[in-house]
Amino acid sequence: MKEVVRVVGWQDGQVDKADAGLESAWTAIRTGLRRDVGARMFDQWLKPVRLGDYCAESQTLDLLVASDFSANFVSGQFGDRLRMAWRSASVGVREVRLRRATDVAGPRLLEVVHVESAAAAPAEAAIVPVASNFLPRHGFEEFVTGDTNRLAFSAAQAMAGEATPRFSPLFIHGGTGQGKTHLLHSIARAFSAHSPSQAVLYMSAERFMVEFVNAMRANETMAFKGRLRAARLLLIDDIQFIAGKGSTQEEFLHTINDLIDTGARIVVTADRAPQLLESIDPRILSRLAGGLVADIQPAGLDLRLAILEAKRAVAGDPPVPDAVIDFLARSIRSNVRELEGAFNKLVAYGQLTGRSIDLDFAQQMLADAVRANARRITVDEIQKACAAHFKIDPSEMRSKRRARAVARPRQVAMYLAKKMTPRSLPEIGRIFGGRDHSTVIHAVRTIEALRESNPDMDADVRALQRLLEG
Repeated sequence: MKEVVRVVGWQDGQVDKADAGLESAWTAIRTGLRRDVGARMFDQWLKPVRLGDYCAESQTLDLLVASDFSANFVSGQFGDRLRMAWRSASVGVREVRLRRATDVAGPRLLEVVHVESAAAAPAEAAIVPVASNFLPRHGFEEFVTGDTNRLAFSAAQAMAGEATPRFSPLFIHGGTGQGKTHLLHSIARAFSAHSPSQAVLYMSAERFMVEFVNAMRANETMAFKGRLRAARLLLIDDIQFIAGKGSTQEEFLHTINDLIDTGARIVVTADRAPQLLESIDPRILSRLAGGLVADIQPAGLDLRLAILEAKRAVAGDPPVPDAVIDFLARSIRSNVRELEGAFNKLVAYGQLTGRSIDLDFAQQMLADAVRANARRITVDEIQKACAAHFKIDPSEMRSKRRARAVARPRQVAMYLAKKMTPRSLPEIGRIFGGRDHSTVIHAVRTIEALRESNPDMDADVRALQRLLEG
């Protein structure tokens, strides 16, 4: 028996259109949603949603909306509610996915067909696909880069390129909501664009574990091994979830060893660096650390502003003023996903109510999110951070010395105190040794000018801002 591996898409018959049972369940679910979320919210966002494709193997149902913005908003606001409603309906749906109705590039399925010959594959050949589910709207072009994620972005582009990368595996680590999964989908899309006949497999580590356990119970481990080893690009998300799972780790180790030996590309993500992962086989950690390890740090202020600018450019009406963009960037610092969610919420409520978006409106609508992200930075913290960065004694921040080696760090500290605290100019001056408010104004203007003309000064200020923002 010869084993033939090929990549198929939604159009190849592995995904069925929603049938009458799903239609009936959707009618009941819509009734419950309208009651739970209210008529106005339902009519604006959920009423236009319609059923799309259904994959029986992965038990995933597509729900179609008019735009990427609508898909992001409905997924963020109602995703968990929709998922639970469909699971409770007992019609074979475990996952739901919001997609733009015009998307044609669906997830890819990696299938292994056991046939006598490649030329004559019978129609009834057994097919056991593994869904790769990479999202069409997540591409490199939508990923906004900055100092905190540029290495990971460049490494991801290299891994997805036509030329054989100089490293494999690629290990990307960072906190929740910083863009790791976005990069995985981007790699899958870009690689498939230039190598459509090459098998691509994307799955979470949790899904890897579930598939492996199910294969063992069904005595189909060889088929499971064959599907994974057929991949020319393997992407595994959140590897930390197989911690402590001995047999799963053993199989994962054999998989990556075989794929590396055959020249396949491997990308793995986790929430921390390899050496910090606990209860993971040291052999796996050695293999992962043997490629390229790239981290994604929390987005700094400049990157948060750039992300919001990119979203504003495609959001449409109502317009979002600069003051609101600045407020969001300074207030929502936990992760990029929450920042984008806050922006989407403002635009959506503005559309629903017909109200223009201004600073008062933003502060009112996002009060809870701002409180959750609140971390009051004090002038004392700024003084200590600047003193340590420029290697001077903290007492110099309040001294009368005017030597350049002391005066410039003091000016930087005054500048940051004005930008990062609610203190008034006279208050800042008093904290810096009883200086006049005009001295603080001069310091702020001096540092602003230096940041524009001196890259080293700009880099120093950025570094201090990231440090203070945590």
